This record gives sequence, structure tokens and C-alpha cells, in this order.
Amino acid sequence: MELSTWLAFFAASWAISISPGAGAVAAMSSGLNHGFRRGYFTTFGLILGIWTQVVVVGIGLGALVAASSTAFLVVKWAGVAYLVWLGISQWRAPAVPMVAQADGGPAVTRRSMVLKGWMINAVNPKGTVFLLAVVPQFMVLTQPLLPQYLVIGVTLGFTDLVVMAGYTALASRVLGTLKSSSHIRTMNRVFGGMFVAAGSLLALFKRAA
Repeated sequence: MELSTWLAFFAASWAISISPGAGAVAAMSSGLNHGFRRGYFTTFGLILGIWTQVVVVGIGLGALVAASSTAFLVVKWAGVAYLVWLGISQWRAPAVPMVAQADGGPAVTRRSMVLKGWMINAVNPKGTVFLLAVVPQFMVLTQPLLPQYLVIGVTLGFTDLVVMAGYTALASRVLGTLKSSSHIRTMNRVFGGMFVAAGSLLALFKRAA
């Protein structure tokens, strides 16, 4: 990949990472509920999900999802169901102040947060179709494809690493203002509603004809 081509993709990847979506909601939710140091593990899962999407597109399965209505619908509704389930779980989460959780409440494992982030990005046909539409514009098909996919995957991973750190840190700063159960309950319902909204938007997403 030529340097000028990579710079163009690098600029595009920032726009991709910053744009609001389920990943941003997950990062903020984790920052709010677990603080920055622990909540940031969700970002590692989000990046693994992006890399999964790049691999899927690279080996041709992405084209199958984009072309087959059945495959597209299966992946799409799996993603919708997962986001809605996350929303309902967040909405119904106990209204326990963060300080109380840190002092001895049940802790969510880092592994579960990584898995949650991976699921959000990996089971998302919108991401697959998006990569199929965007990535070929920055690739030289007459050159080896594997190194180009590696560059694309690392670039997307880096920008997401930085952007989601910002989202997680922003939400974690709210921790100090959440002093009462009513505050926690309100924020749980806000983020629960955002997950359901993200699932609803995915449900409306249609395969290109």
C-alpha cells in the first residue's frame, strides 16, 4: 500500500471510529459502570471484533453475507438480539453506586468485557457491508492482498484504541457525580435505551440490492 493511499485510509479510519454507534455506547457504558482502567477492556474486545470483520471480508465471507439474503438476515438479527439484550440488561441493572461496587460488590471479569466488545462488533453485518464498500477503494488488487489487509486491520485497531479510550474516559469522569441510587438508575436506563436504539437502527439496515 502506497503511503499516500494509507494516509487517506488513516484519515477515513478516524471518521469510522469517531462516528457514534454500538461500539461507542459500549465503551461509554463500561467506563461509567467500571471506571477507565477496568472498563477499557471492552475496547480490546471491540478491536478484536473489527479484526474479525476484516478477516471475514478478506477471506470472502463478507461477500457471501452481502450477497445472500439468508446469511445477511441471520447475522443481522443475531446482532439485533444481542444489542437489545444488552439494553434490557443495562436497564434492569441494580442501582448500586460505583463506590459501593468497588468496595465489595460483584465485579465483572475482564474476560467478559472483552467478549462483550467482540460480540458487538463481530456480529454486525452493517460493519461487514461497510468494509466491503470502503476497503476496496484503498487496495491495489495487483499487489499482494494479505499485507494490505494487515495494514488496514492495524490502522483500524489503532484509531479505535484511541477513540474508545476517549469515550471510556469521558464516561468514567461521570463516576464522581453519581452519588445516589436514582442517579445510577437514570444512567443505567439511558445506556440501556441507547443499546436498544442501536439494535433498532441495525434492524432497519437493509442489504444493498
